[in-house]
Amino acid sequence: MGQVMGIGLTHAPHFQFPDENMADLLKFRLRNPDTPAAMKDPANWPEPMRREWGDDEGLAAARAHRAELVRGFREAREALEEFAPDIVLIWGDDQYENFKEDLVPPFCVYGLGDLDCHFFEQTYATTATTNVWNEPTDAVTRIRSDVDAANLFAAGLMGKGFDVSYSYKLHHAAGLSHAFVRTMLYLDYDRKGWPWPVVPFHVNCYGSDLTAPDFIADGRSVVRTEQEFPRPPAPSPWRCYDLGKAVAELAEASPWRVAVIGSSSWSHAFLTKKFPAGHADVAADRALLEDLRAGQQHVWRDLDLETLRAAGQHEFLNWVCLAGAMEGRKAEVLSYGESYIFNSDKCVAVFR
Repeated sequence: MGQVMGIGLTHAPHFQFPDENMADLLKFRLRNPDTPAAMKDPANWPEPMRREWGDDEGLAAARAHRAELVRGFREAREALEEFAPDIVLIWGDDQYENFKEDLVPPFCVYGLGDLDCHFFEQTYATTATTNVWNEPTDAVTRIRSDVDAANLFAAGLMGKGFDVSYSYKLHHAAGLSHAFVRTMLYLDYDRKGWPWPVVPFHVNCYGSDLTAPDFIADGRSVVRTEQEFPRPPAPSPWRCYDLGKAVAELAEASPWRVAVIGSSSWSHAFLTKKFPAGHADVAADRALLEDLRAGQQHVWRDLDLETLRAAGQHEFLNWVCLAGAMEGRKAEVLSYGESYIFNSDKCVAVFR
């Protein structure tokens, strides 16, 4: 019989790049001619946001934010090594990278075989030209993706009534989307290597907002034309939770030790429209954190999708999958980085 452990963490770009670039997304908004003038004046920001910004445009806060999260990455890596998985399954989202207008599945299990990953590619989210490891941006890392495990999970989920998609090759993207790549990168923050076969498991977290505005270098954005009827939504939280629970059942019935990972930050400033100053929904994330610390993450099954969307918590559906897989267990919260200026609140947790 198999065994299962769980990890939740972020794949935010901030920790890949120097501290000086951690507030770049906010700086993009401040330079954007379309940003209301009131939002550009720190005097109109919430007091915690002004405190983070300080007199150094967030540099000291960036160092503290990194220290908090990297500590969690390292402890999660230790837990992963101690568990010694045969397979690592990662729930991650796609941000208009591999799935575009021609195909948008709610879920997709990848059985890709060995593939080359570009861990250090640049991103629109920063102006940085270097990463904190001083690795060349075109460096290639070969990882193993287990096709047999992907087949087992896809077929097993279909047998349980989940009509998931599966794919043996990438569709539009040249490599795995950053949700998967940065998950592995941050769990290898000290660059010891990534020895475990992976099963990337796509969740369409962005739903109706999948084709969100594309940021470009001058801080402006390209807004896509809306259709008369809204685009289809993301899968419901209850469906994600039940799918995660089914994955754990399949893993426990398998011959493998399986680590399941839900990868995302929580509320995102660029996704919630609730705050004129443009920051994450800190209060909504604190409520989720309280659930997690109390071992009550089963209540996430009953979360309302539109409420998540309003809070900019789209990607949290990856954690809801994890919660279903870890039903009945209590998480150890390793680190929590709350932030008004670094785009999102971020958590690292382990279910042993």
